[in-house]
Amino acid sequence: HVQLVESGGGLVQPGGSLRLSCAASGPPSNLFPVAWFRQAPGQERDFVACINWNGGSTDYVGSVRGRFTISRDNAKNMVYLQMNSLKSEDTAVYYCAVRVMPFGGTTANKGDYAFWGQGTQVTVSS
Repeated sequence: HVQLVESGGGLVQPGGSLRLSCAASGPPSNLFPVAWFRQAPGQERDFVACINWNGGSTDYVGSVRGRFTISRDNAKNMVYLQMNSLKSEDTAVYYCAVRVMPFGGTTANKGDYAFWGQGTQVTVSS
């Protein structure tokens, strides 16, 4: 059973930056792909970014490509989402999720992720 805890959310002005962190504990989560999803009020939970088990492969939704960067530090069991040039439409609760597939690749399908954190709120507003 993998446990995930997100942190780093908050209120930021348009154009600003935030770095989200996802701390994993439990089985060898450093062998699993990890993704970030987000959910705005009244909306579906949507894919944002994902990273494979060793950080060698990443993928992003088009709306954040070039602004967001996903990374991981397997020695610390941490995954990060650096968010730059934030826009009001980035406002959402952000969740990290683990795909329980050792040495697995990236996928944007939320059904492929078995464990989820509780989420962290990101609000972009002036």
